[in-house]
Amino acid sequence: MLPINPELQLASSFVRDTGCNIFLTGKAGTGKTSFLLQIKKDSGKRTVVTAPTGVAAINAGGVTLHSFFQIPFGPFLPEVKRTTRLRFNKTKIHLIKGIDLLIIDEISMVRADMLDAVDAVLRRYRDPDKAFGGVQVLLIGDLYQLAPVVKQDEWQLLKAYYKSPYFFASKVLAETELVCIELRHIYRQSDRHFINLLEEVRDNKVSQTTLDQLNARYENGLVSRDNEGYITLCTHNQHADQLNAKRLTRLPGKGHFFEARVDGDFPEQAYPAPLHLELKEGAQVMFLRNDISPEKRYFNGKIGVITRITANKVYVQGDEDPNEIEVEQATWENVSYVLDQESMEIKEEITGSFSQYPLKPAWAITIHKSQGLTFDRAIIDAQSSFAHGQVYVALSRCRSLEGMILASPLTRQAIKTDPAVQAFSRKAHYNPPTERQLNLARASYQQELMLDCFDFQRLHSYASRLLSLLQYNPGAVTEKKIEDPAGLKAVLTEEIYAVGNRFRSQLQGLFEAQKLPAGDPHILDRLTKASAYFTSRIRERIIDNHLTAGIETDNKETEKASKKLLTGLAEELAAKLAGLQHCAHGFASAEYLKTVTRAVLEVTEKRGKTARPTHKTVDLEHAGLYEELKDWRRQKADSEDLKPFQVMHLKAIVQIALKLPDSITALRQIKGIGEKIAARYGAEVIGMVRAYRKDKGLANTALPAALRFAAEKEEAPRPAKTESKTYSLQLFEKGLSVEEIAQRRDLKPGTIEVHLAHYVARGDLDIHRLVPRERCQQIREALRNRQPKGLREIKEALDETFSYGEIRLVLASVEQEGQQKKMDNAE
Repeated sequence: MLPINPELQLASSFVRDTGCNIFLTGKAGTGKTSFLLQIKKDSGKRTVVTAPTGVAAINAGGVTLHSFFQIPFGPFLPEVKRTTRLRFNKTKIHLIKGIDLLIIDEISMVRADMLDAVDAVLRRYRDPDKAFGGVQVLLIGDLYQLAPVVKQDEWQLLKAYYKSPYFFASKVLAETELVCIELRHIYRQSDRHFINLLEEVRDNKVSQTTLDQLNARYENGLVSRDNEGYITLCTHNQHADQLNAKRLTRLPGKGHFFEARVDGDFPEQAYPAPLHLELKEGAQVMFLRNDISPEKRYFNGKIGVITRITANKVYVQGDEDPNEIEVEQATWENVSYVLDQESMEIKEEITGSFSQYPLKPAWAITIHKSQGLTFDRAIIDAQSSFAHGQVYVALSRCRSLEGMILASPLTRQAIKTDPAVQAFSRKAHYNPPTERQLNLARASYQQELMLDCFDFQRLHSYASRLLSLLQYNPGAVTEKKIEDPAGLKAVLTEEIYAVGNRFRSQLQGLFEAQKLPAGDPHILDRLTKASAYFTSRIRERIIDNHLTAGIETDNKETEKASKKLLTGLAEELAAKLAGLQHCAHGFASAEYLKTVTRAVLEVTEKRGKTARPTHKTVDLEHAGLYEELKDWRRQKADSEDLKPFQVMHLKAIVQIALKLPDSITALRQIKGIGEKIAARYGAEVIGMVRAYRKDKGLANTALPAALRFAAEKEEAPRPAKTESKTYSLQLFEKGLSVEEIAQRRDLKPGTIEVHLAHYVARGDLDIHRLVPRERCQQIREALRNRQPKGLREIKEALDETFSYGEIRLVLASVEQEGQQKKMDNAE
């Protein structure tokens, strides 16, 4: 554990006590990785650790960004919709919803578009209106080290959206304040003169004096250094591999070959040691991990020489070691994150392991792979440096200037620092957060959580849209009949949403900038009383009206929309009721978050296991027959390769279960049962009804008041030669709705809407008789603002309650208006 210094203490407090997004940076050797491991262990928040590469993820004890967020390789363009590429299974969705803190290590290698991709996933499954979906993010890394990899063809696409490829150019960070904390105490080097030289290289401000001092370490003919424990840092893999192979071959004696053992899931690109390892006595090797034993005999990056090799052990002697080190095989674990279903806590699950001697031949290593390591003696060959920060990474791996040798002189051209990095880093360096900012952030965090608890906008939105869907889709069947959806919507607005907004304004008036509201007795008393009020209103207006119980309909579009709305409403209800229950008994930030998240995850899990809603005896007196008829319809559809509604509409089944027709004549009186259906399925249906009547000892039946349907109007028979769409218009003029016409004619509602749209386009039918004026206006606004190219794009610009049929009708109206204008202009 690192000694506590002011910057580490400040960073720790910001992570634990606030919801701020944080960028933790610092020069090489300032303890960033050690801080990560400490925060992961004791932050008190449900934490997920990620990194851009497999090796970095293994070293940080986490997973890669690509694997956790299922980000495809290649550019992520902010304006391109990727709904098909952002689909997750239920387990991953639950996990994402349970995160309190997301840590991204080695952030310098993360591209701006990748960070925006992470934001897109979190917004999709968390809060769409907040950066990173409302998850706190801790970004760790040194921008002066390795830069993100961007291919030229990828940058040609990305440069239209981003000023630079670095993470700080992302769209999401432009929407949120980032607290930047720079660790200043260097643990790796203690020589102040060498530290100053490194800072000049890091900042791309190398004076001629500094360049001369560094180049004074340049030597020719390094053969004499063979046995002195030096490791060569070079820019390319091929060069490092060639040096190691050449030196290993030159050693006398036979090679010993060791095959790694890979169990379970462990990606090849994340292998922390060679899969096929060749060692010889006398070989210079580097340790690839820290010793987990109490003796701490070696560390990641330690250099030594193999003294002997036995069947299952390798012995290594380090320069400063009194005795040789007995090395046994080590095991690295690949982890994934899972959500514990009982505690609703995020836990690590071992998915695979990699076992091998934690050694590799180490006369040479790439600068890229040396990141995070420390060497007492190193030969730097950075003449072919091709990436920003490579020279700095190589030089800063050395513990001292005396332990460094240059294989080639350094040039100013090789020392590269991106101007964008310098500008961002200067801002972070000269604007560190203060204790006052920390206190403000702590108070603001509690205030934000309290205000969020009484923000009923999302709850109101889900409930209102669901009620609108019921209002404009009379064919939808609910568990409990809601007689006046519009009236209930108004009550929800007045008693919950509006009152909630007024209470939030009152709370804001009580808040003080640097005073923690959780310690204010007056505020806590107001929370207790408000929690009781809103809990009772939510239960009375939403739960008691069975708004979350379920909707059944044959309209696939309506069914899909209702399912989405019901899921959102159920989750938001769970969150609000859990939050209100917590606020009724005091307030603690961490516990509030856990309570709300646990409630949402529990209801999500429960809904995932719940079957499609069915009507119970409290709603339908003959629910048994209703279920029997639905099963019969499903089986009939399967056997005849039809969709269920093509056999019989759900609303017709409800009416059969209500009226119990016991003859073909009585069956024909049911809306939706035409000649074809009666002839094809009438005998079977009547047989089921008669069997049910006999079993229950029933004669005549009365309709339950809650679900009683209006008496059917007598209709004149259809004229033999009337055109199909003309007949639809005739039925509409007689007062039948679109759905009733569809049932009467054994057609789809969409077909009837196409028929009627013909007459709207001709000016023979007023659009507002089919689409309410308000909804018509909303569709027209979508057409003006988006200028969409097709029905799908228009639909995506509107909410779930709008149907393709309504859009077609409004388009027909727009077409009619256009024709009318042409005629007027001609005159």
